[in-house]
Amino acid sequence: MAGRMGEFDLIKAYFSHPAHTEGLILGVGDDCALLKPSPGMTLAVTTDTMVSGVHFLPDDDPRDLGYKLAAVNLSDLAAMGARPRWLFLNLTLPAVDERWIAAFADGLFAQAKRHGAVLAGGDTTRGPLAFGLTAMGELPSDQALRRSGARPGDWICVSGVPGEAAAGLAHRLGEHLLSEGPAAQALARLHRPEPRVALGLALRGVATSAIDISDGLAQDLGHILAASKVGATVELARLPSSPVLEALPKDRSWRHQLAGGDDYELLFTLPPDEAGRLPDLPAPVTVIGRIDPDPGLRLLAPDGSLFPLAHQGHDHFA
Repeated sequence: MAGRMGEFDLIKAYFSHPAHTEGLILGVGDDCALLKPSPGMTLAVTTDTMVSGVHFLPDDDPRDLGYKLAAVNLSDLAAMGARPRWLFLNLTLPAVDERWIAAFADGLFAQAKRHGAVLAGGDTTRGPLAFGLTAMGELPSDQALRRSGARPGDWICVSGVPGEAAAGLAHRLGEHLLSEGPAAQALARLHRPEPRVALGLALRGVATSAIDISDGLAQDLGHILAASKVGATVELARLPSSPVLEALPKDRSWRHQLAGGDDYELLFTLPPDEAGRLPDLPAPVTVIGRIDPDPGLRLLAPDGSLFPLAHQGHDHFA
């Protein structure tokens, strides 16, 4: 139900949680936040926007939306090996619905708290439903994970099981229907992704390059290849699977994994002599291919043929 709460009452009621934390000198409630990064650390800053009808459906659970908004930004920090510190929220609402806002804030703060991030400021305004978040983290400047360090011979590794979120969206849109168990898993991966923050920290000084999978594994791997000026071969038989993906025809399963996006898993490259670290990493990791000296991405099917993939991932303006 729409209420009569004003902008500043809304901020005070739902987004002004006490935040006594190291490095936050002044938070929500003034013209600017005052931050003090830890000595010797570099700031990593990212931002993401979610728009109704583009990134989510208007009837999606607001608690899930708040949770996911924090997750997708924290995933970017994870991909750089940064420890999350501060968040800044821009919230555009068509009207003040206190129940909706309370649920959205609960989801946002639940995800932020899991990873030690604090809401330090932001803005609210009236308009079509959309929200954006800026996330700041910190890390030693010489240990940042970048897209540009992959070398021929490096292993290509991925965390978790890419493709489940895309299967969840296809189920939600009625493109294919999953049975109850796989559907619940796929929808959970779509609405409540878990950023691999601990994995990103563990990969500092180990991985040669990294990126998070937001637009599709093939497309995001392409960013690493372009930045590193190398090529790659991915073996489709090595892609991690799950009951969600096993419930689909193999061709569709591969396309979800390669081009579906919305996974927020980490895709990274690792020198072969670092193989001993894989079992000790704080997330399940699968080796799916190798970096090649020759440009281009080759997707190798189990029979040795090249798998055609016309659409490699999401592009807002394609």
